[in-house]
Amino acid sequence: MFYAYMLASGRNGTLYTGSTEDLLNRVEQHRTKTYPGFTARYGVERLVWFEVHPSREAAFRRERQIKEWRRGWKLLLIEAENPRWVDLGEGLEQRLADLEMHALRDETPAHVPASPLI
Repeated sequence: MFYAYMLASGRNGTLYTGSTEDLLNRVEQHRTKTYPGFTARYGVERLVWFEVHPSREAAFRRERQIKEWRRGWKLLLIEAENPRWVDLGEGLEQRLADLEMHALRDETPAHVPASPLI
């Protein structure tokens, strides 16, 4: 499974959009500031939105699409699925395991919003 995701420094704070094959590890890298750069510099470590994609290319295309959007559109995307801006990184390992089991069992369409409506 591949993922497009958004991190924030806080509610309506600085946003970062990325894509990855290993969301759990990538979020941990952002939180521990493994690599110096934008997210480390601006304290962007709260996972506020993510989506599952069938391929690396699809996740990367979605990342690039979102990066071209206006900020207001990004906020609407986040708030449609996570209106309270809850850190989806908490309990992420279980959420991802559940998604994988669901996809295997039900053959869920590849492009499924993965963050719960909170």
